[in-house]
Amino acid sequence: MIREVSGSEISKAIEEMCIEANLSLTDDVRGRITKAFKDETGFVAKKILSQLVENMEIAKNESIPICQDTGMAVVFMEIGQDVHIDGDLTEAVNEGVRNGYERGYLRKSVVKDPLIRENTKDNTPAILHVSLVPGDKIKITVAPKGFGSENMSKVYMLKPSDGEEGVKNAVLDAVKSAGPNACPPMVVGVGLGGDFELCAILAKKALTRDLDRRSEKPHIARIEEELLKTLNETGIGPGGFGGDTTVLGVNIETYPTHIAGLPLAVNICCHVNRHAVRVL
Repeated sequence: MIREVSGSEISKAIEEMCIEANLSLTDDVRGRITKAFKDETGFVAKKILSQLVENMEIAKNESIPICQDTGMAVVFMEIGQDVHIDGDLTEAVNEGVRNGYERGYLRKSVVKDPLIRENTKDNTPAILHVSLVPGDKIKITVAPKGFGSENMSKVYMLKPSDGEEGVKNAVLDAVKSAGPNACPPMVVGVGLGGDFELCAILAKKALTRDLDRRSEKPHIARIEEELLKTLNETGIGPGGFGGDTTVLGVNIETYPTHIAGLPLAVNICCHVNRHAVRVL
């Protein structure tokens, strides 16, 4: 049986989610930042982390953005194949973003043309990724992405012979290259497999996975843990001033790939790893 969902219902949900994601971090991210503050041994690093903890508490309690860069809205939608959407889906998503950024007094950071650079003044269009899944529900994930860290992300077209060590070295290279520019402590999303464009989407999606939930694949879960340890041993630290915590978490998403390739994307996020999830 087909279930009808109106475009206005989707718009309203996205409007609220844009505001929610920009004002309050998810429990897993909050927990990682708080733990990093408690465990940090460096004096300067601990001071910076204390400010991050204070900042996220003020943002949540006073309903103000966690960061002045309220990001470009990235929207993942898993749409059940038994759902019929009444209206234009893309316009419904953009209407939600438009209203959310206006009502939430969030900074509008999107320009119409990459070279002419005229601001759209409503933070649209969003980046929309849609997939069809079984069922009659719609799962929406809204992930506002700031560009201080986005600019530090990389794609590597590795050779199959590079193997696991090549993957680890590439992720390490990306984090070291980012250094203080990505506003550490960072969250690192890794996309492994697929092709050139899919690995980048996987890396972005990896940032939305709960940091306390490891990959279901044992060998990938092990690599996630090993990379987390290695990256924190770089000593970049909070704000790039040195310390024990350079990375709050590493999430890796994988997909089958071609016999001749090993595509790898590293999407870096600052400590303000924002996302909100709803099911309609």
